[in-house]
Amino acid sequence: MERKLSSPMTPTFIVSAPRKVIVFGKHAAVYNKPAIAAAISLRSYLLVTTLSKSQRTVKLNFRDIGLNHTWKIDTLPWNIFHQTAQKRFHYSLVNFLDPELLDAIIPHAEAVSKDLPEKQRKIHVRSATAFLYLFLSLGSPESPGFIYTLRSTIPTGSGLGSSASVCVCLSAALLLQIRNLTGPHPNQLPEEAEVQIERINRSAFVGKLCIHGDPSGVDNVVSAGGKAVVFQRNNSGPPSVTPLTTFPKLPLLLVDTQQPRSTATEVEKVRTLKQRIRELVDYADIGWTKLTGAGGGGCAITLFRPDVKDETMEELERKFTAEGFQKYQTVLGADGVGVLWPAVFRNGTDAEGGEEIDQEKFENAVGVQGIEQLVGVEVQENRKGWKFWTRAVV
Repeated sequence: MERKLSSPMTPTFIVSAPRKVIVFGKHAAVYNKPAIAAAISLRSYLLVTTLSKSQRTVKLNFRDIGLNHTWKIDTLPWNIFHQTAQKRFHYSLVNFLDPELLDAIIPHAEAVSKDLPEKQRKIHVRSATAFLYLFLSLGSPESPGFIYTLRSTIPTGSGLGSSASVCVCLSAALLLQIRNLTGPHPNQLPEEAEVQIERINRSAFVGKLCIHGDPSGVDNVVSAGGKAVVFQRNNSGPPSVTPLTTFPKLPLLLVDTQQPRSTATEVEKVRTLKQRIRELVDYADIGWTKLTGAGGGGCAITLFRPDVKDETMEELERKFTAEGFQKYQTVLGADGVGVLWPAVFRNGTDAEGGEEIDQEKFENAVGVQGIEQLVGVEVQENRKGWKFWTRAVV
C-alpha cells in the first residue's frame, strides 16, 4: 500500500515551531531530578513551495545558516526505504532510527556545502541528514518537487533548542503533505489534537537522532506542544515528561551573549558575560534573571515585573548594545507547532484575497524584525491565518 500523496499543486504553506528555555532545574536534571522547560515565542518558520510536475527536485534552503542544496528526487535511495522489511506506510509513526536507512542517505547528505570549512559544513551535513531521513521515510518517489525554506527569529547555537524547532517544522510539514495530520481547526477535540502533536513529536525526535545521536527528547516535546513541561531523566530509558497545559503566557526578556558555543576555551569568558547581563538587569530592577543556554554560548532570561517603565527598558537596551549583547523581548509559555495553510493572511476578514506570502517575500525578509513583521505568530492584529494544535487542559 502506497502513501497518499498530496495533490500535485499543494498550496504554498508555512509551519512554525517555538524554541525553548530551561526555566528551572537545568543542573538538577543531570542528576535525574525534575526540571521545567518552556516554549518561547522566538520561532523557526518553514515555507513549503510546490514545484511543477516537470521539476523533479527537492531543495533545502536554510537561509540563515547558508545551507542551500538541491537533490534530484529520482536519484534518492527510495529502494532502500521501501523494502518490505523497512517500508513505512503513510499511517505509521516514524519513531526510531534505522541504521541501514541512515547509511543509505549519508552519501546524499554529504554532497552539501563541499566548499565550506569543515566546522560549518558539519552543521549543514547533519541538517541535510535529518531532512533526507524524514523526507524518504514519510514521502514517496512519486512526490512532486518542493522547496523547503527555513527562517528563524533567533540565531542558531544559542542553546535554545534550535535543532528541535527545525525538526518539528520539517516533521509537521512532511506529515501535512502526506495527509497524515488532521487540523488544526477551532472545533478539533483536544484528544484528537494530542494525537497530532505526538505524531509530529515522534518524527521530530527521529530528526534529532540524526543530528545529535542521543538527544533527551525534551526539546522536541516542548516545541511540538508548546506551553511548558516537567521532565525528569531516567537511567534506564527516555525521560518522563508531564505537560503543563495551564502554564500562562508571560512577558520575557532574553539577552544573547552572541558568543560561539561548544568551545571549551570560551566557556569561562561566556560565563562572565552572562553574569554581566545579570548585573545590568538587576541594577535596572526590572525583574528576575536566570542564566541559560548550553555549551560555551548562552543567554540570560528575565521575567518582567508588571510595572516596568518604558524609559527604564530603553536605558537598559542602550547598555546592552554598548556591551555587544542582543536583546529579544519574547513570551514564555508560547504556543507549540502551528500552520498557516495556505500562506495567506486574511487581514481580519473571511473574504477571499489577503496578503500572500511567497518565496521571494519570505527569502528577502531582513533580520528578525523583517521575519516577524512578515509572518510572525505574535503579530495577530487584523491578520487571520495561524492555527495551532492545542493539548487538553488538565
